[in-house]
Amino acid sequence: MNIHGQPHRSIEADHARRIARIVDQTFLPHQVAWRELETMEDAAEAIQVMRVRGAPLIGATAAFGLFFALRDDASDAALQHAYDTLHATRPTAINLRWALDRVRRVVLPLVAEKRAEAAWSEALSICDEDVQTNHAIGQHALELFQAIQAKKADPSAPLNVMTHCNAGWIACVDWGTAISPIYQAHDAGMNIHVWVSETRPRGQGASLTAWELREHGVPHTLIVDNNAGHLLQRGLVDAVIVGTDRVTAQGDVANKIGTYLKALAAKAHGVPFYVACPVSTIDWTITDGIRDIPIEQRSAREVTHMPGLNAEGLREEVLITPAGTQARNDGFDVTPAALVTALVTEHGVFEANAMALAKLKAQIGSDH
Repeated sequence: MNIHGQPHRSIEADHARRIARIVDQTFLPHQVAWRELETMEDAAEAIQVMRVRGAPLIGATAAFGLFFALRDDASDAALQHAYDTLHATRPTAINLRWALDRVRRVVLPLVAEKRAEAAWSEALSICDEDVQTNHAIGQHALELFQAIQAKKADPSAPLNVMTHCNAGWIACVDWGTAISPIYQAHDAGMNIHVWVSETRPRGQGASLTAWELREHGVPHTLIVDNNAGHLLQRGLVDAVIVGTDRVTAQGDVANKIGTYLKALAAKAHGVPFYVACPVSTIDWTITDGIRDIPIEQRSAREVTHMPGLNAEGLREEVLITPAGTQARNDGFDVTPAALVTALVTEHGVFEANAMALAKLKAQIGSDH
């Protein structure tokens, strides 16, 4: 997608130097800063401190991390150490493990001298496939949007879509998951408007989704998280679409904290609640999301402090609570499958239940 009118991916490979560079998301929306990744430790740190975030992008970054490790030491022991280090950076997003498993599966049968090059090629493939996957998700979800628009009393009125957190191109390699159909609808000339929830405490909606949509020229309005139910109640939302960090084999969805409340409100007011879900985000090994999905516990400081630009245009962080206040900071919540209208995958739209997902698994084969 575009940054200041120029096309970019969120992670880009430098083939000559065999490194990767990322948009450092900790500087957005006020500054676009590119950061080079040259070592496994660079990749792990970028994931850990959220220079990169979003399940698909985390997976792609981890794949490059394994390449960096194998370039330095291609032994089985080094591979396992790098795998464990990278896997420990973020516990909830399943794409991290999926990408690490995929690269490891490719390199393990090879002699040491060929492992690094194979890992590099696999990381590139993961990135290219992510772009194709997210474009396909956007096409399938766009058809859902068009059907909703056609049923409106005034089909020329804006289609009001609500989203949460950031599931756009900056969370993936390109296009995004939940934001992909929004881009495609806008580009096709549909009158579409997006309600962007701020997504406390990290503010991914306010800092990232709003930034993306502005760069692409998509009409949008930022709302505080607690405004979502009110807008749904007043009939000002036609559809909700979010991304996901992990989906169970029965359709439970883990996504950024606050997603569950939006799903409840959408259900109460008869508004469809869609989840944009690459197949790589489905964890076929678990069935109960509340019981089985680990929920990342993040620093209380993210809740008690807020970053921004001061009057001089310098970035600073301020305390917004009484000093010493204790805070709990669950990074994600789980939305039960019963609240999900449909899962939108690159292979089509599926109901969020065990039977539908079993059919999807049979359709895509045993490699997933």
